[in-house]
Amino acid sequence: MDTYGDLVAAEDVLLFVNAAITSTGQREFHSDAAEQRLSLDFLHAYILGNYRELYAATLALEINDHNAVLIVRRLLESSAEASAEQRRTEGRLIARRLALLPPQRVYGLFGALRRAKVNNRRTRAVIRDWIAARPDPALDAVKYRGALKQAVRHAHLAPAAPELGGFLFTPGRAARYATPILESWRRAHYQRSALFELPYTVAEGFAARQGVPRAEFLERIAPRMTRLEQLRLQESAGRLGAGAVRADLGRMPLTPLASYVLALPVADRVARRAELTGALRTAALRAAGGQRGRWGRVAAVLDDSFSTDGSGAKRRRPLAVALACHHLLEALAADYTGLWTSGRTDPLLARPSGPTPLGLRILDALDTAPERLLIVSDGWDNAPPGLAGEVLRIWRTRLDPDRRTAVVHLNPVYDADGFDVRRLAAGVPTAGLRDAEDLPALVEFARFAEGRTGLAELRDHLAAATGRFLAAPDAREAR
Repeated sequence: MDTYGDLVAAEDVLLFVNAAITSTGQREFHSDAAEQRLSLDFLHAYILGNYRELYAATLALEINDHNAVLIVRRLLESSAEASAEQRRTEGRLIARRLALLPPQRVYGLFGALRRAKVNNRRTRAVIRDWIAARPDPALDAVKYRGALKQAVRHAHLAPAAPELGGFLFTPGRAARYATPILESWRRAHYQRSALFELPYTVAEGFAARQGVPRAEFLERIAPRMTRLEQLRLQESAGRLGAGAVRADLGRMPLTPLASYVLALPVADRVARRAELTGALRTAALRAAGGQRGRWGRVAAVLDDSFSTDGSGAKRRRPLAVALACHHLLEALAADYTGLWTSGRTDPLLARPSGPTPLGLRILDALDTAPERLLIVSDGWDNAPPGLAGEVLRIWRTRLDPDRRTAVVHLNPVYDADGFDVRRLAAGVPTAGLRDAEDLPALVEFARFAEGRTGLAELRDHLAAATGRFLAAPDAREAR
């Protein structure tokens, strides 16, 4: 049987996991960036100091990139405090997680370690192994030249090839490079055509210096863009007449695609209804995978109140998560009902507005007799205040004590004051949610938040997640 200390430990770890999924240290609707960072930093220090093994194991969960970087940094900074066995396990988790992170995040981490003067043997080995595993060192040298040069110096590494070392440290001396992308970079300083052989982020600077018209640049550089670069630039290219910049929306990840859709003017959404709806459904089916249609009768309460506008740093992010969840649940369910707090019935035209009448919408959802009820909201129930909690309490204790309906609250917003995501009712599990694609795994994980499972079961879950994470053959799809 779990002791009181075990129950406290389980609750502490769950608090941290929710924070690591939802918070990015940026301003939210109800708290500024300083409050977010202060709250998050406290949790990192507290969990690392008290539950180091569990802290490291969260790298195997659906946490966001910001917190993954913070965890890796703190583990490397505190290497002397870990046992030999802990270092072995942490090393595998760190290597796997870094392989999944966008390279700019990893180079940023290496820069932070250098500025903090963290240069122990373990840190140098992590940097060495990650750089050695990069698929195209020459591309990294061009795209992240300054960061790569600092990392090589910090870890006392020899560049993979002499030419690469020359490019990093004495780029002006070579009359010609044998490596094509390095030679393109050299020629781009004086030859306009060469800049279109470079990655978009590098070519953009050369284009500005050479006075290349923006429309021409976007049209010609389009084949060199990543999918997400195409998504971000599609509309600006269209306004400039660069029709060749056309993102393949059907290949886009679900949550970024939802953010893109919500950033479009309403008139554009209406005009492109078939294209946008088709792309969202395609992305949702891809995210659902083998679970499509297997969730039975599902009802969802989706928050589109004014607070889902987010902040300047995370514009409409909560609403985008809700829109993505709507389409994913539609793909997962055999019978689906989606209810928006505003009462609107057209998801494509969703916009942040009005109060948050969660209690009323939960009543409507329960009327459909669902097997699963999912609530996607920041938890600020205010029309009237507290009704959602009372509805859920009475439903769980009096009307459905046998739990015929599984109820889960998924919250995309970190509450800095509460060191957790905001909850609706004590008897209803709440889990943080960053990307809709992680919804199936988080619904399973949310059972630990009900208070009916203890530290032993949580450890088993983390151990199983760690095993799957380390055994996975491929990096997850970039988002």
